Amino acid sequence: MPERSAGILLYRYTDGEGLEVLLVHPGGPFFARRDAGAWSVPKGLYEEGEEPLACARREFAEELGSPCPDGPAIELGEIRQRNGKRVTAWAVEGDLNADAITSNTFELEWPPRSGRTQEFPEVDRAGWFGIDAAREKLLAAQTPLLDRLIERLGEL
Repeated sequence: MPERSAGILLYRYTDGEGLEVLLVHPGGPFFARRDAGAWSVPKGLYEEGEEPLACARREFAEELGSPCPDGPAIELGEIRQRNGKRVTAWAVEGDLNADAITSNTFELEWPPRSGRTQEFPEVDRAGWFGIDAAREKLLAAQTPLLDRLIERLGEL
């Protein structure tokens, strides 16, 4: 069975940019030099029987070091990434200082086959992006979430 993740796409309106979304860049050595097409919605795995929205809010807090803002969660549905992982996402309006995030960490043998284990942040940075810039930054499979956000906001 493919892995399942749940995430929160935080959004805000600004005078200069209009609609902006908060994206995160994965930490660790594999993504250190990648930018375009490497960013993601803050998300994490959930298990059978776990409520996906609760998981999305928990993972947001773990990856950013701040609780997910309160308020209504707009369902954005599910997408399937190239690796087969299914990601269910919600949008929540709120604000956050992207420069002040503190992520949880993971351990990895690095360099490979060195026998040394190093600790890396799960998310090494976050940023606010207008929709066009977000399309360039996001993993290709997650870009439909931007279209769904715009569609849902137009329905409100």
